[in-house]
Amino acid sequence: MNPDPVRAWSRSAALASLCAVGLAAAFPVSAQVGPGASEAAAYRGLHAAAHNGDLAQLQKLLDARTPLETRDGNGRTPVHVAAFARQREALRLLARAGADLHALESDRYDAVTIASVADDEETLRTLLALGASAKQTTSRYEGTALIAAAHLGHDGVVRQLIAAGAPLDHVNNLHWTAVIEAIVLGNGGARHQATLKALIDAGASLRLADRSGKTPLQLARARAHPEMVAMLEQAGAK
Repeated sequence: MNPDPVRAWSRSAALASLCAVGLAAAFPVSAQVGPGASEAAAYRGLHAAAHNGDLAQLQKLLDARTPLETRDGNGRTPVHVAAFARQREALRLLARAGADLHALESDRYDAVTIASVADDEETLRTLLALGASAKQTTSRYEGTALIAAAHLGHDGVVRQLIAAGAPLDHVNNLHWTAVIEAIVLGNGGARHQATLKALIDAGASLRLADRSGKTPLQLARARAHPEMVAMLEQAGAK
């Protein structure tokens, strides 16, 4: 049985809460959505085998030298489809055949970011072991997998990405770092706190400010996240 499709990643609720405290400039809503049921049902060839985890058919197609980088209507390669479907053995077969683990689909997501947004630590671990990079600039926000995971409070993913050399202080086109996103787009709960702690422990900058000049500490105070405020103050943030 195939796993459930990855749920959409949306910033609309976060935007509403930020507007309520006057912290956010307008920015577009983003979504990362895997193939829908009708789209997946229409797949043929490598896309179908990757989505279904049909390893025998996948190997047969690979042995026949079927082109690895064919794309569906949303620019997804079989690697993207396998990542969305959590088909790790399919990813291994595709990687061994030479498939590009760093390809970007139409919304500029790579497989690492897909797994990170899905909080899919096992698929992420598989991709990194296969040689996928945690350092790519991805998404329409010109961010990284680390920024996306920090936004969502996926602390285990964040720790994996840090260990894989993800850039700690990358600034996206909203002028936010992973530290800032963990604060302003998080809920201040345990997982976002653990995310912030992982970033602090790794040496992420606590001085880089948002576009309006507010530091992470000032943003945590404005968001009324006392645990994060205490954490930042203890780390010497200003």
